[in-house]
Amino acid sequence: MTGPHGAPAAPGGAAPDAAAAAALAGLPVTFRPVVTRVVLLGLAVAVLAALTSVALAMPHDGDTPWSTGERATVIGTAVLLAAGLTLLARPKVVADPDGLTVVNLTVSRRLAWPEVLAVNLSHGDAWVHLDLADGTSLPAMGIQPGLARQRALRDARRLRDLVAALGESR
Repeated sequence: MTGPHGAPAAPGGAAPDAAAAAALAGLPVTFRPVVTRVVLLGLAVAVLAALTSVALAMPHDGDTPWSTGERATVIGTAVLLAAGLTLLARPKVVADPDGLTVVNLTVSRRLAWPEVLAVNLSHGDAWVHLDLADGTSLPAMGIQPGLARQRALRDARRLRDLVAALGESR
């Protein structure tokens, strides 16, 4: 749909500049799977506490004493498990006036608004996918419907509106 002079029409019939100004007013905004993050970070703390307690509570003497190395191995394993769970809690999408920063498990990518053509979250998808101007698709794991579907749908719509308002107006 186009507006006057062939410019893309903004949602609600507003001029593209007005839609962009309205979209910019709410920025920056961070999208992240809050419930999933709380569960993962809670598990990380619980695993670390439980395994460290077990390592420290094991006998120092008797028939089967634990050595310092065995205790360190259990605590090291706890740290690695907690670090893995913390890494799984990392994803987010940050929208600011200049574009998007997509932070996934190990990779972060910065995109200008015009680079993002579409925001997709289909039934059964684990997270949002961004269609990019270079013909590729980028997973945006910061919006995932796993434990909070309604929030993910709301966040995906908001990001889609931002892309429509800011990607087309620049």
